[in-house]
Amino acid sequence: MKIIKALLIFFIIYSKLTLADEILGLPPVLVPEDNPQSPEKIALGQRLFEDNCFSADGTVSCSSCHQKARAFTDGLRVAQGITGLEGTRNAPTVVNAAFYTSLFLDGRRDSLETQAGDPFLNPIEHGLPSHQVIVDLIRRDNVYVGQFMQAFGINPDAISIEHVVKAIASYERTLVSGNSPFDRYFFGEDKTAMSKAAVRGLNVFRRKGNCANCHEITWNQALFTDNRFYNLGVGFGRINEKVTEFIETVKRSPTSLSATVNAFFNQQQRSELGRFLVTRVVSDIGKFRTPTLRNIERTGPYMHDGSQKTLEDVVAYYDKGGNKNPFLDPAIFPLKLSDQEKADLVSFLKALTSPEVARLH
Repeated sequence: MKIIKALLIFFIIYSKLTLADEILGLPPVLVPEDNPQSPEKIALGQRLFEDNCFSADGTVSCSSCHQKARAFTDGLRVAQGITGLEGTRNAPTVVNAAFYTSLFLDGRRDSLETQAGDPFLNPIEHGLPSHQVIVDLIRRDNVYVGQFMQAFGINPDAISIEHVVKAIASYERTLVSGNSPFDRYFFGEDKTAMSKAAVRGLNVFRRKGNCANCHEITWNQALFTDNRFYNLGVGFGRINEKVTEFIETVKRSPTSLSATVNAFFNQQQRSELGRFLVTRVVSDIGKFRTPTLRNIERTGPYMHDGSQKTLEDVVAYYDKGGNKNPFLDPAIFPLKLSDQEKADLVSFLKALTSPEVARLH
């Protein structure tokens, strides 16, 4: 018993020391050995992130879809790129993306560095024909050349897209936020930090609502994501009529998957296949990565297709048990929440807004 008591005291002291050194509610940000942080690299990354010149029509930057005033989202149902073209998925927040183990809603990239280069070549987003366009623009800009020399210690002719994405990733790793009312209540033990409704909502979140099953809270931190993929039924109606025949065709001709996908589905429908397009595993059809819930009050509309306008809509969707389909995750089922429980759950979700995000306008 004495040993157990001593261990408990140690963990309590350790957690307080750890949380005091880091942002309340978050673990330390892990930085790759081949891309160490520096003030010069972060400043360069922010400039690249906010620069419209790296798009086909000179109107789109990374910050177009990831706006500070909207907690690094855009407030649109689906992302919008050059000449007003619309994508097929909602733009996720970049805040706390440093803690994701995979990037994009389908997890097709494994780091901020590998993710950062893709939007430039997307025909709907930045619409550039190649990364060389970016490199050429940078080499002709004396200010950029100076910044790259400071950040990486390289001459102009050595600048490459690898340096560009490393700088952007370094900036994105600074976009972390915790210390929300929930964090101060749960980890900081300030029992006045959340309203009574939010406290009740936390109880719903962790128990009857089954939310913490995927949006994880541990004893010393809360990323509000398990970094896994689930089929919630969102958007599945767009492909439901074709799925059975599609699967049978894939089984007969597994080597011609890309051609089969294109034959069965249009662009929007292909997007609804989700994680399947990455893994080519049939059971992954319709699965998308669990997003963080931090600052969620500021990041609507919600779901991968932006189909839920408000937090109340999201809670109602989960309460009914999602939309049934052959791949619906077993964790999604009718919750039978009362009106009071739904309202309390929304109050809790609003308590996940960090103060620095709340101050952005």
